[in-house]
Amino acid sequence: MPDALDLLRTRRSFRLMDLVEPGPRGEALETLLTIASRVPDHGRLVPWRFVLFEGEGRNRAGEAFARIYAEDHPDADEKRLNEERQRFARVPLVLAVVTSPVAHPKIPEWEQLMSAAACCQNTLLAAAALGFGGTWITEWPAFDARARAALGLAEHERIAGFIYIGTPLQVLEERPRPDLASIVTRF
Repeated sequence: MPDALDLLRTRRSFRLMDLVEPGPRGEALETLLTIASRVPDHGRLVPWRFVLFEGEGRNRAGEAFARIYAEDHPDADEKRLNEERQRFARVPLVLAVVTSPVAHPKIPEWEQLMSAAACCQNTLLAAAALGFGGTWITEWPAFDARARAALGLAEHERIAGFIYIGTPLQVLEERPRPDLASIVTRF
């Protein structure tokens, strides 16, 4: 298991085509979800939840996406509709982090949304620590009310991100990161 600082320093996002079986299951999945949910949560509101897409569930979601896409794009060919059907089947596990804000007089919705974003980042870190690769992508179904409803979200809920997780095919080389001098100021 990598040293914590080394893990934080080297975590990378993977291309979906480079994430293959197996995905996290059993104890590894429980560990990943436990870490994903261990985020700042002012007031212990738990203003988020998770939806797992694995196995046949990935295909059911894809069928819903293809149907909705076809409604909006009646000229879409079968190749394009198949891409929608395969959207979640591209990797072993997709985790939707759903924002479910709670009305509260002292804790603004923005803070609750940031807590959900922290769930996304913790998921990526947990996946890396467990030897998996991950990518946080928020695609069109996150912004479409019909797609969210098809995935079982309530009307007030939104998707902070889809986290795609699998076993990486390769070790990624480091890419350039922002120069600290250009992003840090002191007040």
